[in-house]
Amino acid sequence: MSSSVVTPGRWLRALRPDWLRDPKVWRTEVLAGLVVALALIPEAISFSVIAGVDPAIGLFASFTMAVTISVIGGRRAMISAATGAVALVIAPVNREHGFGYLVATVILAGVFQVILGALGVAKLMRFVPRSVMVGFVNALAILIFMAQVPEMTDVPWPVYPLIIAGLALLVFFPKVTRVVPAPLVSIVVLTVVTVAAGIAVPTVGDKGELPSSLPVPGLPDVPFTWHTLTVVAPYALAMALVGLMESLMTAKLVDDITDTRSSKTRESIGQGIANVVTGFFGGMGGCAMIGQTMINVKVSGARTRLSTFVAGVFLMVLCIVFGPVVSDIPMAALVAVMVMVAFGTFDWHSIAPKTLRRMPAGEIIVMIITVIVVVATSNLAIGVVVGTLTAMVIFARRVAHLADVTAVPGPDGDTTVYSVTGELFFASSNDLVGRFDYADDPDRVVIDLSAAHIWDASSVAALDAVETRYGQRGKTVEIIGLNVPSADLHGRLSGELPVH
Repeated sequence: MSSSVVTPGRWLRALRPDWLRDPKVWRTEVLAGLVVALALIPEAISFSVIAGVDPAIGLFASFTMAVTISVIGGRRAMISAATGAVALVIAPVNREHGFGYLVATVILAGVFQVILGALGVAKLMRFVPRSVMVGFVNALAILIFMAQVPEMTDVPWPVYPLIIAGLALLVFFPKVTRVVPAPLVSIVVLTVVTVAAGIAVPTVGDKGELPSSLPVPGLPDVPFTWHTLTVVAPYALAMALVGLMESLMTAKLVDDITDTRSSKTRESIGQGIANVVTGFFGGMGGCAMIGQTMINVKVSGARTRLSTFVAGVFLMVLCIVFGPVVSDIPMAALVAVMVMVAFGTFDWHSIAPKTLRRMPAGEIIVMIITVIVVVATSNLAIGVVVGTLTAMVIFARRVAHLADVTAVPGPDGDTTVYSVTGELFFASSNDLVGRFDYADDPDRVVIDLSAAHIWDASSVAALDAVETRYGQRGKTVEIIGLNVPSADLHGRLSGELPVH
């Protein structure tokens, strides 16, 4: 039999995911998921406090988000769970209207995300410039570190040597072996030390009581009326936008780290479905978790959906089966892991003197503004929007000066030819009207646009204004050299726009 023949057994083996074909991959993914699950517990509890709900609500949300997105999400190995950004958005709903309205908000936000994903909102990511992405990453690292500061202030003195010991294990243990993730080793070692020595330090159990049973699906306890919709819709839309922004930015970051591509449209729709599922299970919703994703991808080396799925499953197993053991984990161990994540996430090359000397000033300004806004608002989505708008303004100002007008007298003296070069749009065309000599030019004027392109109505209106000013002096204007798109736009709008 020829070796080129594909047997059923070979075909089935090809369909198996990487983690089933390679035991090493399976081990890496499972251990990475365990580390993420341990790191998720105190985070989910903290975000529950922000949202004003019972800690179990945040843990349930992390479980359903992770398990659902592991199957239908567009970015492998990315972790989605309850997040602080979402908690901040929905907290007023719970505070002012009750938990039932919060659940309804989560479900409607998921529906909005599915719709936005289907409409192609993910394509807007192409308009996020690199300087904003660098600012996003650096701000993220700062926020991750700042989130650990409360765990390092007003605490018993043994916390500090424990954190230092945890950091030492995270740095030096990978030099010994990478078979077991260093964060898992650090967490286990510090837990054993504190329990065996009876060291009294803050633990995971101090954050809140862990759930003792699985979540049960159900409908939100709200009246299904138009009034309910008007109450929850604004919060749901805000949650949908914030969740998609953070998830898509995180997906792009993971793409860069792993040098792989992901489906942003599938991720957007997947986030929506995950939030709908989470809402029906009484969770507080969520989105991609950047810190835990960095633990999974960058620290633990996970690359498949298995790590995300296992993280969600382990989270519930740890809470329900091993709750007493998990409650004894010192917060110092998790702080050490997150500090290392913050250090590894920050783009140190972006602030190196050599880089800053070569980087255009505009891009440095955009990066700094993005960092400042994100850190000031603790909202990555707002920082990205502000940074992108700043980049657009700087770009518009830069290209506005690229349009030029040069006058060349005609051979017979009765004609002046103006050669216009560059891109004509609202910024560059504003100065166009003042570049012509209306009083002294001859009776015939030719405007040559062979080296220019008309992009918008503002440019057409500017050309109409030039023709009008010459016409008021009894002079004629001929526009030549238009490329096909420019001629089409000029033909449709010329004479139809008000001239000032």
